[in-house]
Parts: sequence; structure tokens; C-alpha cells
Amino acid sequence: MKNTEVVGSKFIVQTANENHLHYAEQICAEMEESAKKRGTGIAKRSPVYIMEKMVEGKAIIATTDTGEWVGFCYIETWEHGKFVANSGLIVHPDFRNSGMAKAIKMKAFELSRQKYPDAKIIGITTSLPVMKINSDLGYEPVTFSELPADDAFWKGCASCVNYDVLTRTNRKHCLCTGMMYDPEDKKPTATPNNGTAAATESHTWDFLKESSLYERWMRIKQRILLRREERAKKKNAGAVLVH
Repeated sequence: MKNTEVVGSKFIVQTANENHLHYAEQICAEMEESAKKRGTGIAKRSPVYIMEKMVEGKAIIATTDTGEWVGFCYIETWEHGKFVANSGLIVHPDFRNSGMAKAIKMKAFELSRQKYPDAKIIGITTSLPVMKINSDLGYEPVTFSELPADDAFWKGCASCVNYDVLTRTNRKHCLCTGMMYDPEDKKPTATPNNGTAAATESHTWDFLKESSLYERWMRIKQRILLRREERAKKKNAGAVLVH
């Protein structure tokens, strides 16, 4: 994998390093603002945490050829490298709808495969564009039970406004969708009689065909979970009054 890649004539996408530490506060501020606008999603991170990822070589950053910050994504691992996630994908508002989210995500995916070739690459998101990018990279939807059991993984959701939904359902349901790229599923099948390795079958989840069904399901899911939340609040309020 090339550490640096020029996208078009204006953007540079590369593995972040010490030279990019001064962008950390701006990245964190945009992550927080984006999460507020969407009402879901991106876990809040500190500038120090983002800096650590840059120094460790576990982050991808995009800038313009003049040094203006464009976008960012970082790598996290769990269960001794068994699971890897490309987290915190964010693009500056001025550069959205320019293809940069996909370019950053693809670079982060390449970096993850390079550093952890046997790891399952996972993600949880409510964003349809991110799901489309993940689908193109070979991710498929999975249940939450297939994601890491490590408490540290789920702690990353604590700053999300829907965290209460996640905890009250014992991490079985939330508004996010879990996705996974499993390298075992992408390996060649048994060698045919002609001596050549059989190609792996492409993943079966057709995002474009099923995205409209997914959007409908998300609306239903949100109504159900929020209705449950309202009932739980009323029940708790009643219990307080009784006491």
C-alpha cells in the first residue's frame, strides 16, 4: 500500500503522522458537530486520542495540496487484533459530496488489511453512504452478537445519544447497523481439477437493490425503539411518584 495517494489534482490522502498533529482539535470539533446534526453516530474523541492514532500510524488523513484539512479516519483493534474497525470517518462540510469519504475509507481499509491481514474488519453505522462504501469493499450486515464482546468496544458508543437504547437491550439492538468484512469468506475455495484456485464468490448483499428496504426498516426500527424508550421513561416516572 502506498502511504500517500493524490486523488485528482487537488487532494492528498495518506497515512497520518506527526506532521498532522495540529489538525487534531479541528477534527474532533467537526466530529462532535456532525454527530449533533445527525442526532446519532460518531463517538466523541479527544484531540489527544486522535494524536495518538496519528503517531501510531493508525489513521488516514486527507488534505488539499495547500494543506487544508479535508477528512479523517482511524483504526481501532479489539480482542488482540481479532477485530479491526475503521472508525470516526469524517469529511469537512466544504468537501462533502466530492468522493473524499470513499477515498479515505478505502485507504483506511487498505491500511487495516496491511496491518491486520487476518482480522475481521467491522463497523456500526446509521449512515447509508457509509453502508454503501462498506458494501463496495465487501462488508456485509451482521448481528450485534457477531461483533466484539469486549466492553471497550461498546464504550465507544457511550457518547452517542442512542446509547441508552443499546444498554437497555443488552447490546442486542440499536439504531446502528453492524457490518463486517471477514477475510476468511474472501479466500479461494478448494482447488478445481484443472489445478487453478477457484475464485471466491462475491458477497451476496446487493446494497443498491436493498437500500430502499433498509431505509424503510430503519424508520420502523426507530419508531419501535423510541416508543419503547418513552414507555420506559413513563414507567420510571411512575415508580418515582409511588415512592
